[in-house]
Amino acid sequence: MTGALVAIALVASATLSHEASWLVALAAVIVLGVPHGALDGAVAAPLLRPRYGRAWFGVFAVPYLGLSALVLLVWQVAPLTTLAGFLAISVLHFGEEDAGPGRPFEILVRGGAPIALPALLRPEQTAEVFSVVARVSMPLLPEWWTVAAWLWLALTVAWLLGHPRRREVLIEILILAAAFRLLPPLTAFALYFVGLHAPRHMRALIRDPVRAPGIDTMGRAVVAALPVFTLTLLLGAALWPLYAAGSSYKAGTLLSLTLQSLSALTVPHVLLDRLAGRRAAEHL
Repeated sequence: MTGALVAIALVASATLSHEASWLVALAAVIVLGVPHGALDGAVAAPLLRPRYGRAWFGVFAVPYLGLSALVLLVWQVAPLTTLAGFLAISVLHFGEEDAGPGRPFEILVRGGAPIALPALLRPEQTAEVFSVVARVSMPLLPEWWTVAAWLWLALTVAWLLGHPRRREVLIEILILAAAFRLLPPLTAFALYFVGLHAPRHMRALIRDPVRAPGIDTMGRAVVAALPVFTLTLLLGAALWPLYAAGSSYKAGTLLSLTLQSLSALTVPHVLLDRLAGRRAAEHL
């Protein structure tokens, strides 16, 4: 029920002004999407506590935040290169969450959908969004993104033709295609992020007795995410003056801060997922 209300609110927000629709989409991403990454503390605890005892959180947090800070720094130095890296790691992360490891073509098909579809269906608006994120002039999408999107489409068609039983994948891609065609790119991405990606990650942790043994219900997952989620919000608030300097466009500032921070958190998030996945495989 809650998910349906969120989806309705996001779809309705597309009728609002440009700035208002961005703010609604970003609020959904922050409040409903970011907490799934805040469960990384619950994933790190069984990996580190047996060896480091009470010091485990510091052993986890210092390199995690240090790597995140490095990514934020790289955004300032080489924004377009960082954008390309962010999109590539997002494809890998989204795809592995949806398809599972060991399925490289399905990972590319499913993980590439929320990255390629906006480039194919709303290229000008997508360029506008990421011009603000990267803080560079981008009247058109970079050619490498457009080429990669068309390659994704060709791979997807070939993969679907070779896997006729993957009807659920086709249905999901068609739904995402409709969202990215009918809604602004940021709104459609928010729908994907909070409606598919984040819940899948949390449900996967709930079902996995090894990666996060203390997380066995959605309620416990939400409670466990609160401390790190709160810390994330405080760090974002601390960074706000740096991103807002010289700009009166609050929606643009929030967009840049949010997506750059997401990319910064995604890098250690993916690495931790890999370590936890290996530990889970060892217990099979």
